[in-house]
Amino acid sequence: MHGIHIVVVTGMSGAGRSSALRVLEDLGYYCVDNLPPSLAPQLVDLLEGELTQVGFGIDVRTGAFLEGAEDIIQTLTQRGHQTEVVFLDCADEVLVRRFSETRRPHPLAPEGDVLAGITAERDRLAALRQLARHVIDTTDASVHDLRRSLIDYMARGGSRPQMAVRVVSFGFKYGLPVDADLVFDLRFLPNPHFVKELRPQSGLDAPVADYVLKSEPAQELLADLRALLSHTLPRYRAEGKAYLTVALGCTGGRHRSVALTEELGRWLRAEGHDAVTAHRDVGR
Repeated sequence: MHGIHIVVVTGMSGAGRSSALRVLEDLGYYCVDNLPPSLAPQLVDLLEGELTQVGFGIDVRTGAFLEGAEDIIQTLTQRGHQTEVVFLDCADEVLVRRFSETRRPHPLAPEGDVLAGITAERDRLAALRQLARHVIDTTDASVHDLRRSLIDYMARGGSRPQMAVRVVSFGFKYGLPVDADLVFDLRFLPNPHFVKELRPQSGLDAPVADYVLKSEPAQELLADLRALLSHTLPRYRAEGKAYLTVALGCTGGRHRSVALTEELGRWLRAEGHDAVTAHRDVGR
């Protein structure tokens, strides 16, 4: 009997793969960590008829066995199993700090050059990241945040075939969101930061939102974004994408990007899309 739901959890060392596998176990998945990908079809054959949900953890510790992982995932799909990849990512500087705090060696940096190991790991995992149906950025996330994000994703995937759209604001001064699919630069819009009475507020406050949204450049940008998303979202959905993250950035991620994110989120929901908004840097 075919039809096992297989979730392949992979990503950067230190980004939370082990924690993600524990979440899957809590959700009823039979999980195996650090399994050489070439052995996955054999294990699935043994489990078929006994289990319906399986989770595999794959990382660079598998060494040469990592080669061909993409082909193995395709093979599992061709055999009739619902197979998807969840990729955990994190900013390099945060990964370096995590390895320093835990005093664990990076698997690709036995001589202690953690940053070089991270760079090499990104290269080796690039193909798997391209296959990912969902990317979770754990840069600013706690273990509890990761748990909520993964549970929410699994619930949506299990009960809602509709693609979920996440619109997130951010500040360029703090770096790009690593899980963004589409990124737009809003730094050309009028900046409330330079208006004394507006500076302490955020884009969530009506005076700031009005200042930004009523400007002609903002109205033109919104019209362009609506046209672009109206054209592309159905095509992303047709390709089987479960989540799409649209990132809007300004300098600090507090005023312009927040106001536009809320406005775009409202429009998406009014158009019938499953859309949520988030503001990564509004509290900084």
